[in-house]
Amino acid sequence: MIQSNWDTLIKNALIFDGTGVNAVTGDIALQDGKIVARGVDLDPRLANQVIDATGKWLTPGLLDVHTHYDLEVELAPGLAESVRHGTTTVVVANCSLGLAFGALRENNQDPIVDCFARVENTPKPVLKRIADQVSWNSSDQYLAHLDTLNLGPNIVPMIPYSMLRIAVMGVTPSVTRAPTDAELERMESLLEKGMKEGYAGFSSDSLPFHYLSNDPNREYRIPSQYGSFAEIKRLTNVVRQWGRIWQATPPIESPLTVFRTFLLTSGRLYGKALKITAVAALDVHANRGLVRSAYVLSWLLNSWLFKGHFVLQSLAARFKVWGDGATTHLSEEIPELRSLAMCDLEDSAARRKVIDTPGYAERFIAMWMDGKTGFGLARLRRWLRIEHYAMRRDLAEMTIDRAPVKIWQGESFAAVFARLKEFQGGANVSRDADEKVAFEKFPAPVANDGAFMLHMLREYDRELYWSTISANVSEKALRKLVMSPMFLPAFADSGAHLTNLAFYDANLRALKIAFDERGLAGVAYMVRRLTKDPAELFNIEAGSIAIGAQADLVLIDPAALKKHDGEASTQRIFRDVLQHDQLVNRSNGVVSHVFIKGACVWQDEQFTPVFETQKLGRVLLAKTRLQAA
Repeated sequence: MIQSNWDTLIKNALIFDGTGVNAVTGDIALQDGKIVARGVDLDPRLANQVIDATGKWLTPGLLDVHTHYDLEVELAPGLAESVRHGTTTVVVANCSLGLAFGALRENNQDPIVDCFARVENTPKPVLKRIADQVSWNSSDQYLAHLDTLNLGPNIVPMIPYSMLRIAVMGVTPSVTRAPTDAELERMESLLEKGMKEGYAGFSSDSLPFHYLSNDPNREYRIPSQYGSFAEIKRLTNVVRQWGRIWQATPPIESPLTVFRTFLLTSGRLYGKALKITAVAALDVHANRGLVRSAYVLSWLLNSWLFKGHFVLQSLAARFKVWGDGATTHLSEEIPELRSLAMCDLEDSAARRKVIDTPGYAERFIAMWMDGKTGFGLARLRRWLRIEHYAMRRDLAEMTIDRAPVKIWQGESFAAVFARLKEFQGGANVSRDADEKVAFEKFPAPVANDGAFMLHMLREYDRELYWSTISANVSEKALRKLVMSPMFLPAFADSGAHLTNLAFYDANLRALKIAFDERGLAGVAYMVRRLTKDPAELFNIEAGSIAIGAQADLVLIDPAALKKHDGEASTQRIFRDVLQHDQLVNRSNGVVSHVFIKGACVWQDEQFTPVFETQKLGRVLLAKTRLQAA
């Protein structure tokens, strides 16, 4: 009688091992959470469970290096919306925000709520529930806490800059003054401590539309925005000495400031290259020059001249953004919309009060119509697609997904506006009684699309749910970005922007693009870009199917992947665990199995009983944590 040696044997899969080499058909055996054998015609009698993977691809578990799962992992540690798409490792504490230093509540201020609500479009009640559960107050205690959770995927934590500033200075001082010498030394000390404990890196944020959400600081940006270059240089030098990574978002207001900031990567100037990964290489529809700058910047910083280690992240999808009325992260960029976004998400009355403020309507309409009429620099910039704002304010490019007037659903704002003008001109064009009543409420006449949009936001607020594509509109440009070795496919923003973004399946979209572009050779290339490359960049043990590695594996049906349309599969659902709506993706049939630590957690379009009932994922620390590199 043959005694079984393996828990699971996966047979006849086309294996992409993450190294980029061509795939081979073979078998893989799993035992005690690890990969213990690989070959051809392994004996099925030696396994307790045999999975026939004929016709399927087998890859290492996929990595998602730009998430905001710091929050959801406290409520649902399985992180289901990523795992179902084959993601088995996630990096948290991006964009300077995270929970490494605890709740940091002091003097009636609530930093978790204050920092996350507007930056990540997360409702305050959800954030408060999480902050109420926080029981730690230091980076080592946070690691110990994460280790108690029934993790689905592996978690890779970083030290978040905004929270570091708050931990040392407090909320209001961190956005209203520079740190003292003692405070800056304390920040360096806490960052050094985090590196010793094994944190993978340090995250900051400089995007000019990330603001605090609580009084008295609603008009201030999040704390990391106020760090001087000298301060950032000192902190990132700690990261440099440990060989860790700095995740950053650029100060996009000034190209020279961007270049100076990211020049910190230079090994030639600073003696040793600093690993930097930054958001993001996007073909912004309103400003086509930004993507060209991304190519030039990446090439230059990594060239012989500067000897840097700089990696911009790209997104394997059109950047489709949804808005709950005026509430979307694109709104924060424009002062007239930011004054509406400043109000709490649930406070419709506050937004209407802003709209009704004397002079606001005139300012809003002027903003909305800027560059659309007449002659001048603004009109030229719009025509050349080199505008300052990412939101193009084009009604033809904005689609109504949900509205009280049901007949508007699926239409562009431009189509509704065109009928309104005919209606106000005396034509009987309203398509049903609800639309007729809605048209009668408009002031007559509506002079332009700015006045039309203002009325729509005032009348319907969050009941008006709409979408637009602000970047990566061109399929050709998108494919070039995703396949470029200069950029790392990432930037899914998983776990944030609950009803405004959904790219949980971004890794699958990248694989589909690679398959379409280069066939199986493209898939081998992209599997490496989604596994081995980010694991090496963040210096963690993941993304491998070598003998002895943790058995984090994914089985993919290539026929289903070929048909997958990630954008069309986006849907808004109510999630009980969040007690709130959320945009999610569905990739039905694409991922047949997901294994984490050798346990099958996803099979036949459902989670298995071990999911979230057992601790499978690990807290992944940097491999060089015991000493400075």
